[in-house]
Amino acid sequence: MSSSSRTSGERLAVAFSVLLRRAGVEVGMSRSMCFTEALDRVGTDDRDSVYWAGRATLVSSEADIATYDSAFALFWERRITDELPSAPAVPETTTILTDEESDAEAGDEGEEEGNPILQVRYSATEVLRRLDFAACTDDELDQLHALMGQMGFRAHTRPTHRMVSARRATARPDLRRTIRKAMSTGGEPIRRLHKTRDHRPRRLVLLVDVSGSMETYARALLRFAHAAVVARTRVEAFTIGTRLTRVTKELKSRDPDAALSAASESVSDWSGGTRLGETLREFNDVWGVRGLARGAVVVVLSDGWDRGEPEQLAEQMARLHRVTHRLIWVNPLKHTPGYAPLARGMAAALPHVDEFLEGHAYVSLERLVSLIGTARR
Repeated sequence: MSSSSRTSGERLAVAFSVLLRRAGVEVGMSRSMCFTEALDRVGTDDRDSVYWAGRATLVSSEADIATYDSAFALFWERRITDELPSAPAVPETTTILTDEESDAEAGDEGEEEGNPILQVRYSATEVLRRLDFAACTDDELDQLHALMGQMGFRAHTRPTHRMVSARRATARPDLRRTIRKAMSTGGEPIRRLHKTRDHRPRRLVLLVDVSGSMETYARALLRFAHAAVVARTRVEAFTIGTRLTRVTKELKSRDPDAALSAASESVSDWSGGTRLGETLREFNDVWGVRGLARGAVVVVLSDGWDRGEPEQLAEQMARLHRVTHRLIWVNPLKHTPGYAPLARGMAAALPHVDEFLEGHAYVSLERLVSLIGTARR
């Protein structure tokens, strides 16, 4: 398949996956990736080949076949169909999720309804922390966004050439201050003072992928970038897709909704294509190599899907790695069972990465925060 045909197939695969997801079919990013690879092999010209490629990769339950058929006819055949069928109703069971404080009330409620009762104790916060962003409702995402504002961002520091007063004895005596202090004791240096190197927080640079394949994760990861910008100094945030956009200024607002709204308005390629190599080249040429990334902790938050040439991405990742203190790649797909970095972009970038982390849930971002605060060669 030619490069232009492959790009067209990727766009159609992503768009069809989004349609199925909105129709109620569980289509994770790993299934969408499999469908994209299948289209790359069979093409988009033969109707039956496209149908079975999608049926085999996107449908995991027999109950979703009718919805898939309707969506397929609407998207691929441009045929007007009835409303997409909803999932079949499940037998009525009273399921009561309780914590220790509400056990008594939950028991009374179940007895009044007269239905079979399944009572489960849980920690709402703990469940949310481990929930995949792609599976969250809008309310759950709002709660997770609020939790991100409470993350304990710590800055890893680096020594500078500037000397400051030391509270304890060091190998460097501060002769000037010692002599000045001795003037008040008749010239006797009763108290000997010392100096030490000052430390400065390392810069943190976040590159957030907002392309179509990252649609289910982009807003949560951008909210994470906002939390980092307002929580500590020397943080820069950019979005990457088909172009590079600096959003540090937009994310400085203390109001999360206002910050994300301003950032979204400034990003013109939201849910578009992905040219990681090209956008990283622009970042290196304009910002990174000239100083922004030098000695910094740089974090790329992306699934690694790239429509450009993998050789260009590998070259730009190598350039970036040479000037950074630590280069970290966060991929929401890494937690998927059986995942392997087979996407061309991810395979090209991985040899130049210091750390390769998951980024699908709040707990994985907590691990990232911990690593950022202790990042060392």
